Amino acid sequence: MASKQIIREAILKKGLEPSFDDNYNSFLKANNNWNQVCNSGMTYGALAVADEYPDIVRQIIDRALTTISLPIEDYKPDGAYPEGFSYWGYGTSFNVMFLSAMEKSFSTDFGLSQMPGFLKTPTFRENMISTTGASFNWGDSGSGTSLSPAMFWFAQKNNDPSLLWMEKSILDKNDYSEFTRDRLLPAAIIWGKETPFDKITEPASRVYIGQGSNPVAIMRTSWSDTNGIYLGFKVGSASVNHAHMDIGSFVMESDGVRWASDFGMQNYESLESKGIQVFGRTQDAQRWIIFRMNNFVHNTLTVDGQLQLVDGYAKLDRYSDKPKFQFAISDLSTVYAGQLASVTRGTGIVDESYVVVQDELKTLDKPTKVRWTMMTTAEVSMVGHNTALLKKDGKQMILRVDSPVKITLQTWSTQPTTTYDAPNPGTTLVGFEIELPANSKEVFAVKLIPQGAEKKVMIQSQLLSSWH
Repeated sequence: MASKQIIREAILKKGLEPSFDDNYNSFLKANNNWNQVCNSGMTYGALAVADEYPDIVRQIIDRALTTISLPIEDYKPDGAYPEGFSYWGYGTSFNVMFLSAMEKSFSTDFGLSQMPGFLKTPTFRENMISTTGASFNWGDSGSGTSLSPAMFWFAQKNNDPSLLWMEKSILDKNDYSEFTRDRLLPAAIIWGKETPFDKITEPASRVYIGQGSNPVAIMRTSWSDTNGIYLGFKVGSASVNHAHMDIGSFVMESDGVRWASDFGMQNYESLESKGIQVFGRTQDAQRWIIFRMNNFVHNTLTVDGQLQLVDGYAKLDRYSDKPKFQFAISDLSTVYAGQLASVTRGTGIVDESYVVVQDELKTLDKPTKVRWTMMTTAEVSMVGHNTALLKKDGKQMILRVDSPVKITLQTWSTQPTTTYDAPNPGTTLVGFEIELPANSKEVFAVKLIPQGAEKKVMIQSQLLSSWH
């Protein structure tokens, strides 16, 4: 009994009461993962001492019900989580823990799960895992994946076992010891007990389109063939929490190999210990001098050596989920305002055979240098001025640029030149730089061609306006 009293007092004095001090409760106004995590933690603490301190517990829960709606707002309209894959696992999992506690305590979640986009977000998570089992790791994310207990809650809530297709794959192993590191693991048993594994079928759609503050388009040729093509395309804004200057970036896989990759995040402590301010979101923030976070090393465009604009925003303007041509198109012009008159990028999988990344741009009334880059972990060799051969794990892929103007492919080192940037062994930037005249219009169609698909590639590229 004495131990219980000590614990109750600690929850009250060290947790609940300090959360009413404005020096410690900034999470109440946040629209990001920290709101979800803190409100959930405070609520579980409150429920644990509800009999002893009913008044403060009522305040904690009422406050959480009101303020946790802020981050839930950011799931609309399609469930795309703006902070990326890794923080989806953090913020969304604790949000689900909160909603589950409300349902079990009050037989209702007070309508929070019905807010636009929230019950669609498991589709985002599922699609963000590729054919190789890696994540589409844009922003401050890692490329690794792990079991998500929250997905069992979503599958139950939506009455859709197919939402567990990737979780079933993650569980398909003999050694389960890695799962013991997940503090929420027991919840998977609670939420998943009504979903038999033999009822888990693959998702019906092979294309996911998620609009919102960081829109993403994800396409694949198969859910079950690990050699299939996977293409992830990300637009949005660098102003979002945990975002990078990666507007227009993409990842691509085929034959069980990730050919176009993303560096993902760098450990925060490794930067902050050297005096780097990691979390600024303004154009002049120190965040953008970090190698992995600016547009110079993402799979997108750089114009005259300048940064993308934090105030810019790009949505997904048009897309198709048809197997003959899955694609998504985005006008990136506001991200390059003052650098280009206009720029539009389209990405797609053609005839389930190869990928095209096409840029159509118009320069301002001055000569302009445009750089196109793609980061890869493959070995790169040039086989022509516009063609490179990528090799990895006994597989190969051709990168070819089709353009009315002559371009010359090249590579750049990814090794840092500062004391604070992390090393990037085994990676290369491949692409091209080109000087464009003033007031010109140019088209660059980069084709990523898996081994054996060369004969299926269209010789003539169509303008984005003709993509349908």
